[in-house]
Amino acid sequence: MKVLFISSGNSKIGISPITYNQGESLKEQGVIIEYYKIKGKGLKGYLSNVMPLRKKLKAKTYDVVHAHYSLSAFVATLSGAKPLVISLMGSDVKAKSFFKIWIKLFVKLVWSATILKSQDMKESLGLQKVKVLPNGVNFNRFKPLDKKDCQEQLGWNNTKINILFAANPERLEKNYKLAKEAISIIDETNIVVHFLKGVPNTDMPLYYNAADVVLLTSLWEGSPNVIKEAMACNRPIVATNVGDISEVVSRTKGCYVTSFDKYELAEKLSLALTSNDTTGRKDIEYLNANKIACRIIDIYDNVINK
Repeated sequence: MKVLFISSGNSKIGISPITYNQGESLKEQGVIIEYYKIKGKGLKGYLSNVMPLRKKLKAKTYDVVHAHYSLSAFVATLSGAKPLVISLMGSDVKAKSFFKIWIKLFVKLVWSATILKSQDMKESLGLQKVKVLPNGVNFNRFKPLDKKDCQEQLGWNNTKINILFAANPERLEKNYKLAKEAISIIDETNIVVHFLKGVPNTDMPLYYNAADVVLLTSLWEGSPNVIKEAMACNRPIVATNVGDISEVVSRTKGCYVTSFDKYELAEKLSLALTSNDTTGRKDIEYLNANKIACRIIDIYDNVINK
């Protein structure tokens, strides 16, 4: 089976690590994956890729075209890609209400299959003709490592309490303001907050394993990979109740779901800081990237057979 992955290639690291990791997990299952990286920002920049992509599709035959995020999906649609599978990641449904009308129209009339990352996204979109399938986690890369050794590699002070805010604090939807307020409530002057900002995907396991607690206070999410990756590393987690976070972590020892109340968040952080062990890795075994890849292949088979 030959599949063309379409995704933005505008970031400094090229294609999104989430998209790339999914493609690589499919390769491990014997699928031939090629990547088409969309260059250009904004609607005009994306639309400039329609004709080059159309030429590529005429020059080569693919069993399935799989576009990631809504703008890439629109480009693939206008390029005449068929059969076309779409993955919407969260921001498409939660943050960009303008796109909802188009998304609903294309889901119903054009796209062969649409994958959403959480039940919450499905309810927000209000459509039944979609598949709910979170992104998988590479269990070979994301695994428990010695915390002290990871802290030394990153230059963190192991006499401090190291909290990892698992996002870029400059992104308003990640709601660092709430995290900062809650941390200030905790009666502890020994806390240092670190951020996932511009961190290469290959270094992420070091950051998770170096953290005493992984914290995410987002206003909205689809199915955040940082939570699942931290769980695969058996790290304590505190996260707001958005997307599928509650579904994923609520039964896990050492992991806590909180509201947007700063006092509740501070209480959950204090509890997490006393957790030496978690059951995260065992609890998300069903999200092993290899298992998710097999389910994606089932979706491909279905659209091919139609």
